Amino acid sequence: MDFKLTEEHLAVQEAARDFAQNELLPGVIERDEHQKFPAEQVKKMGELGFLGMMVDPRYGGGGMDTVSYVLAMEEISKVDASASVVMSVNNSLVCWGLEKYGNEEQKQKYLPRLTSGEIIGAFCLSEPEAGSDATMQRTTAEDKGDHYLLNGTKNWITNGSTASVYLVIAQTNPELRHKGINALIVEKGMPGFEIGPKENKLGIRGSDTHSLMFTDVKVPKENRIGEDGFGFKFAMSTLNGGRIGIASQALGIASGAYELSLKYSKERKAFGVPISQHQAIQFKLADMATNIDAARLLCLQAAADKDAHRDYSKSGAMAKLFSSKVAMDTTVEAVQIHGGYGFVKEYHVERLMRDAKITQIYEGTSEIQKIVISREILK
Repeated sequence: MDFKLTEEHLAVQEAARDFAQNELLPGVIERDEHQKFPAEQVKKMGELGFLGMMVDPRYGGGGMDTVSYVLAMEEISKVDASASVVMSVNNSLVCWGLEKYGNEEQKQKYLPRLTSGEIIGAFCLSEPEAGSDATMQRTTAEDKGDHYLLNGTKNWITNGSTASVYLVIAQTNPELRHKGINALIVEKGMPGFEIGPKENKLGIRGSDTHSLMFTDVKVPKENRIGEDGFGFKFAMSTLNGGRIGIASQALGIASGAYELSLKYSKERKAFGVPISQHQAIQFKLADMATNIDAARLLCLQAAADKDAHRDYSKSGAMAKLFSSKVAMDTTVEAVQIHGGYGFVKEYHVERLMRDAKITQIYEGTSEIQKIVISREILK
């Protein structure tokens, strides 16, 4: 068992770290405050290959493994979780779902533009009454022969207004319940497709989160992914991999807060010495470092399982459950270590604390992860 990263992995990690520090860090507080989407930075992420890391090179992707993706996600999330969630959705949900389950025509049409950052994608599953219970799809895709007629509303959609391609989960045969659900590729600009107002969020405020409304949108049959009724399996399979991305995001938020706290503890003095010499602070840092290392190992285990084509349902859910808790606990302690300075924006940790919370909610709440894990261990 070898825990060392390869030279290729280290190169990816370093490239992501450099990009985060040089391109994302400047202006990150302003983008958060004004809910500004990092458009220029996302474009550069595409140019550097971060938006299609695992896609086969014949479709314009990097052909990298999931371990590389986890390493890059951690580094970028240390600085800007709003940018990293764009990267996560585009890689884990949209590109992976299309490459894994799309037909050749769909892959050729969308993947090269998605991997290059020319366009970005969105994954549309949640609804006003269908969050954790994804079987309760009220959005309908009525079969009209050569096309589907799409009607309904989707909520909490990352890249809601900036995406050009949307993977929409909708019910075609209600009597078949989850076996009657389809996954459709919807393009921005299709008549009847409207984008609702931007959500004013606690965290990841630079990410654009919107509701989407579909009114008699004609979606060609060739835009269906997989066979009729495959949509629910598509969504669940895709989210399995998405959890690894969000676990890595949570890991990055935690490690970013830890690194800031470690640095600050050596600079800030209290009672005549740096606060890092006080045992109360040392113990907080020790807990942070231990939990972050454990979270990282869980993320890399899930990535290794995926790369080895092993079942990663349990390891992915464990990684997300634990890493998101570590992100929340670590950022709260980071604010505490910074004291009054932690409560103001210029020291970054209050933003990381706000960003951390969503990792326990989206792409499957912590409670859903426990259902997945318990189901796997009780088989």
